[in-house]
Amino acid sequence: MGAAAPTIRDATPADAAACAAIYAPYVTGTAITFEAEAPTPEQMAGRMAAASRTHAWLVLEDDGAVVGYAYAGPYKERAAYRWSCEVSVYLAQGRGRRGGGRALYTALFERLAARGYRTAVAGMTLPNEPSEALHAAMGFEPIGTYRRIGWKHGRWRDVLWAQRPLGRYDDDPVEPT
Repeated sequence: MGAAAPTIRDATPADAAACAAIYAPYVTGTAITFEAEAPTPEQMAGRMAAASRTHAWLVLEDDGAVVGYAYAGPYKERAAYRWSCEVSVYLAQGRGRRGGGRALYTALFERLAARGYRTAVAGMTLPNEPSEALHAAMGFEPIGTYRRIGWKHGRWRDVLWAQRPLGRYDDDPVEPT
């Protein structure tokens, strides 16, 4: 009998170290995130708890190990934006292009829609063809590019923003839960 298929579940505080370890190479070795210092597991646990309270934080588990995660948080703090959220997905190095990002986002979007959110937005530092391809495949449409908005690894970086619907727009929304 082969190994069990990867599963997606809500993150728990016990996943903080794994999520921090997945994220750290993106912080230190790429411009994909504009953070300069990788968060500690304790800092990651705080982020996870905050996202889970209002939106969602999911992990992809394969053979007992967390190999990816996706989460959502507020797009902006002003009241009119409360039905919109910013989303991100990260996979462990070498785990790309196996369907993990798509599976995480599919589950995340279902949770967000069930909570009453209507729009997801995502920012992608350019160039980042794998992220651009994933977001396009997930129904995101480009809405604009911030030119030379961030400085990392010795050069100015552009960020492409894209959005996709999570729910209908033809009725009065209820408060997200």
